[in-house]
Amino acid sequence: MPNLGAPELIIIAVVLIALFGWKKLPDMARSLGRSARVFKSEVDELKKDGKPVPSDASQTTVPGDVVDADAERRAAEARLADAERWAAEARAEADRLRAATPSPTTTPTSGTDDIRRDTTF
Repeated sequence: MPNLGAPELIIIAVVLIALFGWKKLPDMARSLGRSARVFKSEVDELKKDGKPVPSDASQTTVPGDVVDADAERRAAEARLADAERWAAEARAEADRLRAATPSPTTTPTSGTDDIRRDTTF
């Protein structure tokens, strides 16, 4: 086969672009790559001659943590109890603040009835 230089490769590229179009070439290259991968996997299967070979995933063990369901349940119950305690404290504080702040309708006015003080923040 003769050596292909830069001018020959440029001519081949121009002919391919003229035949198939600029937008189709990446799709064709992708398709060619997929076909090559499938062909290679089929050749590998023929080399194995139908003998089953265990995969890498079946030969390795992934280390994991042992989960204690009772400990997880107790921890969740403790978090729930803390949240309920904090909510009760927040409600008590809100009630205390409401009781300490007089309502706007009961605020005494300074001499005129049409002027009210806004105590809401």
